[in-house]
Amino acid sequence: MPKSAPKAAAKPAPATKAPAKAPAKAPAKGDHVFLVDGSSYIFRAYHALPPLNRKSDGLQVNAVLGFCNMLWKLLREMPEDNRPTHLAIVFDKSEITFRNKLYPDYKAHRPPAPDDLIPQFALIREAVRAFDLPCLEQVGYEADDLIATYVRIACERGATATIVSSDKDLMQLVTDCVTMYDTMKDRRLGVAEVIEKFGVPPEKVVEVQALAGDSTDNVPGVPGIGVKTAAQLIVEYGDLETLLQRAGEIKQPKRREALIENAEKARISRQLVLLDDKVDLEVPLDDLAVHEPDARKLIAFLKAMEFSTLTRRVAEYSQIDPADIEPDAGNKSGASVFAVPPSGKKPEGYEGATLFDSPPTGKAGAAPGKTGGDKQDKAASHKGTPISLATARAEAARKLPVDRNKYQTIRTFDELNAWVARAYDAGTFAIDAKASSDDPMQADICGIALALAPNDACYIPLTHKQSGGGAGLFDAGLAPDQITAAEALAGLQPLLESQGILKIGFDIKFNAVILAQHGITLCNVDDAQLMSYALDAGRNSHALGSLAERWFGHAVTSESELIGNGKNKLTFDQVAIDKASAYSAESADMILRLHRVLKPRLAAEHMTTVYETLERPLVTVLARMERRGISIDRQVLSRLSGDFAQTAARVEAELQEIAGEPINVGSPKQIGDIIFGKMGIPGGTKTKTGAWSTSAQILDELAEQGHEFPKKILEWRQVSKLKSTYTDALPNYVHPQTHRVHTTYALAATTTGRLSSNEPNLQNIPVRTEDGRKIRRAFIATPGHKLVSADYSQIELRLLAEIADIPVLKQAFRDGLDIHAMTASEMFGVPIKDMPGEVRRRAKAINFGIIYGISAFGLANQLGIAREEASAYIKKYFERFPGIRAYMDETRDFCRTNGYVLTLFGRKCHYPDIKASNASIRSFNERAAINARLQGTAADIIRRAMIRMEDALAEKKLSAQMLLQVHDELIFEVPDDEVAATLPVVQHVMQDAPFPAVALSVPLQVDARAANNWDEAH
Repeated sequence: MPKSAPKAAAKPAPATKAPAKAPAKAPAKGDHVFLVDGSSYIFRAYHALPPLNRKSDGLQVNAVLGFCNMLWKLLREMPEDNRPTHLAIVFDKSEITFRNKLYPDYKAHRPPAPDDLIPQFALIREAVRAFDLPCLEQVGYEADDLIATYVRIACERGATATIVSSDKDLMQLVTDCVTMYDTMKDRRLGVAEVIEKFGVPPEKVVEVQALAGDSTDNVPGVPGIGVKTAAQLIVEYGDLETLLQRAGEIKQPKRREALIENAEKARISRQLVLLDDKVDLEVPLDDLAVHEPDARKLIAFLKAMEFSTLTRRVAEYSQIDPADIEPDAGNKSGASVFAVPPSGKKPEGYEGATLFDSPPTGKAGAAPGKTGGDKQDKAASHKGTPISLATARAEAARKLPVDRNKYQTIRTFDELNAWVARAYDAGTFAIDAKASSDDPMQADICGIALALAPNDACYIPLTHKQSGGGAGLFDAGLAPDQITAAEALAGLQPLLESQGILKIGFDIKFNAVILAQHGITLCNVDDAQLMSYALDAGRNSHALGSLAERWFGHAVTSESELIGNGKNKLTFDQVAIDKASAYSAESADMILRLHRVLKPRLAAEHMTTVYETLERPLVTVLARMERRGISIDRQVLSRLSGDFAQTAARVEAELQEIAGEPINVGSPKQIGDIIFGKMGIPGGTKTKTGAWSTSAQILDELAEQGHEFPKKILEWRQVSKLKSTYTDALPNYVHPQTHRVHTTYALAATTTGRLSSNEPNLQNIPVRTEDGRKIRRAFIATPGHKLVSADYSQIELRLLAEIADIPVLKQAFRDGLDIHAMTASEMFGVPIKDMPGEVRRRAKAINFGIIYGISAFGLANQLGIAREEASAYIKKYFERFPGIRAYMDETRDFCRTNGYVLTLFGRKCHYPDIKASNASIRSFNERAAINARLQGTAADIIRRAMIRMEDALAEKKLSAQMLLQVHDELIFEVPDDEVAATLPVVQHVMQDAPFPAVALSVPLQVDARAANNWDEAH
């Protein structure tokens, strides 16, 4: 995972242009997510620092300075082992949240902010942007709710989290995984510190706060009960509800009466103080990966603020002479930071990240040391080329303002017919269907937005409800002045199915699925999101709002502003038509504009083939797969769920017997105390909170040493997860009409081109354990059919042999040898015949580990051997296959030079942080880049197979249907009497998928089998 750069000890070369953003990466084990409570920190900085006035205009900036110093410390001065890999600043969006609806007097008595602090709020947000950090806020939620959601997700993914705040309201979030950090006092707050403050552990803090109340936020609580008394009561009775139900037992009369009379206030207070950790986040956690800020931009901001000391620190770190940089004029006059002047030209010498400053090779960014004048000269030399068209389109798009007043709402069939006629004349238009839910298989179409040109967009409402409709027991019915859905879709169908009219969408697969549910086949489509993905995978977000901001400097209305979040979230059909119309037409307008900007970039940057052969054709293929779904056997899942529950209960009983005391198996702290405290098992490590770590890696190591208790804990955790994530959850995804499970595939989700599966995720069902494989048995064929699983065998190893050009490995694959046995024979001099299984296992671990950049430590853990022995194995492997080391070095060097690697089919996988000064960031990107050429090429190959598969089956008059893709595997449903004829067709298409674009010298092997369920077929 990308991590923050180290202190000035390791200085990077002077930057000449803005560094590219870090790719969106999911936090994982070993990563550290920092969430700064910006809303409360502003006030702390303001009150902690003496007044500081900017000399040039007298503006007070003490809070801004405190905030900037804090950000610099987090990024540059934290200890090496405690730096953020992901970091964001979280603010309160507004004073009104769901809590105000629950209790109107919530925070009603808060005094207004000091007059000299108010102007600093906007400057602090500009400071965050100058540091190139995410600045997060959402309507309807407090910053604390966003922080609660982010840290929950981080911990679920195995990362640790630090909340930069000392706010007591956030202490309920502290766990073994989550700590708080007060930067002003340089003090960490863990479980022990929370207990010291509240008298209870973090999970009981809300119970204490509910009783004690909070005068600052106007949380009522129970009169007469303070924190100390509340803690005593909660310790005695366990929780708030039990206490209130047994309040009559309280001996002290006043306390008893107060609890009885104010029971409902206490319950409301608990709801007010309990943080919502299920917020539908607008910015995913993956997008918070730390990356190098643009030092020139930051220095310009700091000089504008007249923070001389911090300016000097940043300049020294980045090896930039601050005298060469002008203060940011925007923050002298209140204009937005680094706003492009009306002319569209950048200031002289400013190397901003404008992707159309591209040389003929398509490599983004000018050569180091080039000036803006050099770029203009280069652009002039490209007049009439795709590059010049791309540049002109981008400049024109930035200059053209968005005028929402020109959008129209179509309420009659005549108006719709007029738009349809104009669309035929235009030959192309943008479309964006709005639905009542995120599941296109079950959603109703609320309306359809169309755009023919910038600012020439409309919305056709179809099923919006009257104000207040659908929110309670009584449905107020449809709002007036809407065309009926049936009438509108009938009028649009010929246009949408026309092969001669281009339909432009954004994630247009969603539109294709929901329209297909209404009998319309969407034909001849382009997808602006997939264009962005083909061009910039790993380089920036591909969300519509992010792209609109990036290319047009336009902030679109967010969906959460329209429909809210959490319990008060509306469905789209409950949104008032005027608001829905403005929002939807704007979306269609942005889609059309993005298409105009991105389309010429495909040609300019030589990515047209990638988009046209790997992205666009797959949209309709996946749409059909999603609609087909797959059958599951609920009885199998039910039995498995029961079996898993019994197993979990049995293991829990065995654990308690071993421990000799009642235990909460789900409590890492108690488990750690038993293993390393009571049992005295050596090898324990403590977390930052002082508690024993019981991570899977530590428990694995102890289990391998023969310790029974850790082994049982791992067994309990595994079976509990299988039950909750799969056997209990999958039946809830069965469609009420099709009685099948329908996943949704995302094409633009990874850097390498791999697809992801969501709601439910059918690509993560475990197959390495017997219990995990049992879950696949619940995926079944319908009567009279079989499931066919066709799987590429060792495709990434084959591609390694091909791309790295390793003759001995290539020949082994051509000869059909056991590649792991052959590798073991080459390395250890052991004959392949009668080779011991342990020797082959070691070679297999090395073969697959090399692809993913395995370390000696990792290989030692995997094989249960000493690190020195593992290191010797890896060294011997590279000595025997020197071409692999050369491939890795060449790939790393290419990526350092260009910022990306290429698959065999021309896909660019960007890793902009591969030259980061921080060693952890750099090494992660190096490993990812080396693997991306292999994984990305494999992803491209199976995409090509999927695109060709349906036509190949139809040509042979076979009725097999492709249902699922799980990385290197395709799942089909095939009539019993067609299995024998289908298998060779499927194998042939998959094995020949690279041709004619790429002729591999290493053969691809596809194993295909048919059975009644997925497990037996695999």
